[in-house]
Amino acid sequence: MWIFLNDRFVRKKDALISVFDHGFLYGDGVYETLRAYGGRIFRLRQHLARLSRSASLIGLDIPFVEQDFITVLREAMKRNDLSDAYLRITISRGEGNIGLDPRLCPYPTVVVISLPLQPYPVELFNTGVSLALVNVRRNLAAALPPMIKSLNFLNNILAKQEASRAGGFDGLMLNGEGHIAECTTSNIFFVKDGCVYTPSVACGILDGITRETVLSLAREQALPTEEGRYRPDALLEADECFLTNTTMEIMPVQDIDKRPIGKERPGPVTDRLRELFRANLPRFLE
Repeated sequence: MWIFLNDRFVRKKDALISVFDHGFLYGDGVYETLRAYGGRIFRLRQHLARLSRSASLIGLDIPFVEQDFITVLREAMKRNDLSDAYLRITISRGEGNIGLDPRLCPYPTVVVISLPLQPYPVELFNTGVSLALVNVRRNLAAALPPMIKSLNFLNNILAKQEASRAGGFDGLMLNGEGHIAECTTSNIFFVKDGCVYTPSVACGILDGITRETVLSLAREQALPTEEGRYRPDALLEADECFLTNTTMEIMPVQDIDKRPIGKERPGPVTDRLRELFRANLPRFLE
C-alpha cells in the first residue's frame, strides 16, 4: 500500500509520524473523508473547500492548493490500483515541542490514505439500522464550532461507545438544548406526512456534503423540506428516518431505542431519495 506523507508517496511501513506531532499529542488538526466511484470522486471540490475552511478556522496553513490535492488523490488511487475507493486527507499541526501553542509547530503534517471501499452490507439498506439515543451531548458550538471537521473526535467516540453498549448501529446525539443534532459520523433526516425534515446547522451539526446533496435533490423534485430544531419525540412520531454521509450515502433507520419508526422498514420517501441519489450520482463526480 502506498500512502502520501508530506511531500512524497511511501510504503505503509515507512509512513511514520513523530511522537511529538501535535495531531497525536492533542488532536490538533483537521481531516476530510472522500469516496470515489469508478475512479471519480464524489463532490471533490466541496470536500476540499470544507477542508480549507476547517484549517482556516483553527489557523492552520495548508501547504497545498486545491489542484495539488486533486493530483495526489488521483495518484493515490492509481498507485494502489483502486477504482472504488475510500479516501482520507489528514492534516495535523505538525511536529513541535510539548505545549499547546500552535507556533511550536513550524510545518503541518499532511497524509493522504487510499483504501478499497468496504460497502455497508446490502441487508442494512433493505431493513434499516437501529439507533440508540445516547446521553453524551454534542459539543457546544461555542466551545468547538461544528464547522471544524477536527481530528479531536473524543465526543463522538464516547457516543459511539454508549450506542454500542446499547446494541445500536450508531448513537443519536442531542445538543445542549436537548434538540436532535446528528449521529457520530452522519447527519439524520426524518419524514412526516411526506415532508423531509433535518436539523439545521444552527443545532450545532456539521454541514454534511451528502446532507446538502439530498436536500437539493428533494427540492428539485418538489418534495417539501424543512431544516429546524426538533425534539427526540419528533423522530418517534415520524413515518420514516434515514442517515446520510459520504460512505453510506442514504441509510434507512428502522428503530430508535428499540422503538419502531413508521412501519419499521425503509419507507417510500427514503427509497425515492436513494433512487434519485444513485440516478444523479454522475452529476456529482469529478
